[in-house]
Amino acid sequence: MVEGAIAGNPGDKKLLLGNEAIARGALEAGISIASSYPGTPSTEILESLIDVAEQYGIYVEWSTNEKVALEVGIGASMSGLRALVTMKHVGVNVAADALMSLGYTGVIGGLILVSADDPGAFSSQNEQDNRIYGIHSYIPVFEPSEPQEAKNMVVDLYDLSEKYSSAIILRSTTRLSHTRGVVILGEIRRGKSNGLFNRKPRRWTLLPPHNKNLHREAVERIEKLSEELHSFRYNFLKRGEDNLAIVSGGVAYTYVAESIKKLGLKPHILKLASTYPLPRKLIRELFDLNPDKIVIVEELEPIIEHQLKVLAFDERFDGEIVGKEIFPRIDELTTLKVMEGLSRVLKLEINLPTPLNPSLNIPPRPPTFCPGCGHRSVYFAVKLAVKRLRVDAIFPNDIGCYTLGFFSPFVMADLSWSMGSSIGIGSGIARFSKKRPVIAFIGDSTFFHAGIPALLNAVYNSYPLVIVVMDNLVTAMTGHQPHPGSGAGALGDPRKRISIEDIVKASGIEFVEVIDAYNISMIRSTTERAIKYVSEKSKPAVIVARRPCALVFARLARREGRKLVPYYIDLDRCVKCGICVNDFACPAITVFNDTYQIQENICIGCGVCTQICPAKAIKRIKG
Repeated sequence: MVEGAIAGNPGDKKLLLGNEAIARGALEAGISIASSYPGTPSTEILESLIDVAEQYGIYVEWSTNEKVALEVGIGASMSGLRALVTMKHVGVNVAADALMSLGYTGVIGGLILVSADDPGAFSSQNEQDNRIYGIHSYIPVFEPSEPQEAKNMVVDLYDLSEKYSSAIILRSTTRLSHTRGVVILGEIRRGKSNGLFNRKPRRWTLLPPHNKNLHREAVERIEKLSEELHSFRYNFLKRGEDNLAIVSGGVAYTYVAESIKKLGLKPHILKLASTYPLPRKLIRELFDLNPDKIVIVEELEPIIEHQLKVLAFDERFDGEIVGKEIFPRIDELTTLKVMEGLSRVLKLEINLPTPLNPSLNIPPRPPTFCPGCGHRSVYFAVKLAVKRLRVDAIFPNDIGCYTLGFFSPFVMADLSWSMGSSIGIGSGIARFSKKRPVIAFIGDSTFFHAGIPALLNAVYNSYPLVIVVMDNLVTAMTGHQPHPGSGAGALGDPRKRISIEDIVKASGIEFVEVIDAYNISMIRSTTERAIKYVSEKSKPAVIVARRPCALVFARLARREGRKLVPYYIDLDRCVKCGICVNDFACPAITVFNDTYQIQENICIGCGVCTQICPAKAIKRIKG
């Protein structure tokens, strides 16, 4: 058995991702449960815990969505257990309903919600700064700056959570989550395997008679934390020699540390781990140093800046405070950006490194579906159906691998908004676009996550749209995590497989067809019938296009010793029509010196290309 990345003995040094360090910290803190919905850049936290769950006796689950994941954690906390709940930043939007109430009720067992934010939107639809959720919900927010600190801080935050009966938001960012650093392991505390529900109806039952008192308690918790967090060991004020102070936290602090070293500056440094609420005593000590200027360096929104300026007014600090007028609210920071900002503030003449010339002739690498991906054949066939019917279809899309349908040659994503919104927004479009059919694409995991309510709404309100569920049996985009339709749990243990088509039929949909995502003619004809049905009946229709994820299929075949037999192109029959490359766009099929060929090392032998070749020039390799 391969040892999990976060397993090991106290004192061991391991090279861990920030996400792995967070997971190790949760182990050392004695969590009993970890729940999550997968989403980059947070996914590796739960995956790391899955690897050691049986070894250390913790329960882990991939929940149906982020709200459910948080509610499962809240239930465990009510029972006196320590819980870790993880998600990417936009997932907190889904969990927000429960989160706002959690700020009122507080917790029994320690509860940490990891929000993995994504400055730069490397894998997300926005750059939202979830520290704002902390302010909105009266839940304190903490930010580690590197993996070792992340691991250590998580351990201490569970104690803090229970001391103040408050949930805690741990804000990571892509740069921390996916950075590796040497981490010294600590002692692992085994969590409880059983909990005892704490019956507190006036606390847990959020009825109008209770809520004002709970609101008052939430405010008091934050005020108490603000007065006492100066002793939290990851907050510190370091006195310098210059009459300048820099305030920073999280990963931005590491850029500050590098920048002042390169610029030869010796400012006062206030390093913050608790970015909401700010530690009042340390802020007062900073003001007492009476710097001419305080520079605030933080990623995205001016969360520290706004709080600090309020405290400056209260404490009658009259020095200059600068922040977002110098440092951008858009994109992640870098050492170079911080150096540029500090040089502007201080009017320094410095020679900054020249950034990479964007005009360099670097070959483009457009994103594409994997060889053998069933999404490709579905898009290809649906596009054929639309052309045959000569209709100008509208294509709402959703969040998942299939969002790649946006790119050429398919160009079949007119919108991609949030989880489940292909059906929801598509319904709104369909109501008023009756001469243009609406074909909404959604994945299987997204369907379970947020598609079902929108589907029910479409049935109830008779929205005339075609819904294509791209079912590859896993949450593929984030690394093949299971979902209710996979038939397996987080540890690979067998679970009841929940049928998408059964849910669809139970919702009242009358047109339900399950088809093989590799069968071009069947997808095309079914789509044509669905479009006609929707037009005639003014009701929704659902097509479930099913094929296992090609990567999972290929990996399983190799493990089981099954040979993947690739295809080749018979050059004597090939008419060089270009359909396989220009319209189907399988990356295993290439053109070199006007010769079409299949790269055998990446072809998984799906054979879909044989269905689209008009010359029948694509054949399976014999032997």
